[in-house]
Amino acid sequence: MIFYQDEKILIRNMEEADAQVFVDEYTAQGWHDEVDGYLKRLKDQAEGKCVALTAVYQGQLAGGLYVYLHAQDGPFRGMGYPEIVDFNVLKKYQRMGIGNRLMDVAEQIAAQYSDTVCLGVGLCDAYGSAQRMYVKRGYIPDGSGIWYRDKQCIQYETVCTVDDDLLLFLSKKLRD
Repeated sequence: MIFYQDEKILIRNMEEADAQVFVDEYTAQGWHDEVDGYLKRLKDQAEGKCVALTAVYQGQLAGGLYVYLHAQDGPFRGMGYPEIVDFNVLKKYQRMGIGNRLMDVAEQIAAQYSDTVCLGVGLCDAYGSAQRMYVKRGYIPDGSGIWYRDKQCIQYETVCTVDDDLLLFLSKKLRD
């Protein structure tokens, strides 16, 4: 299904063939990535648990994300809010409006299920662009502090590894 299209950007459902292309592209930019993760998300989409989106820029795969219809982790689990997961745009396609278009579509999908959407964002500098974008789009921290591997961190607790699992959860009201 096509969710958005203009002269440069196309946003559609992710397809199985996208998985290897993304793995190759993310590996080339120095990230560790595996096909199995994409296949799991596609299985979740087939089971109606999420909508998997791929952004295509001038015919080339540029990024993607997943909208889970019910938050899977963190403080929003069990609240009935959709959760945006694994938002990524390849470095060579960043700052071209692709991420904002992906988020526009994700929020439109989420709005079909709830008045609120949520997400978790990593805390290291690799997530700096995403952190800034979320704030500019109106996302606010939920107030539960940081989480590590789906466990809320407590004050003065030592978190030894600053990796993709150290998160701050944010939400946005989509409508009143």
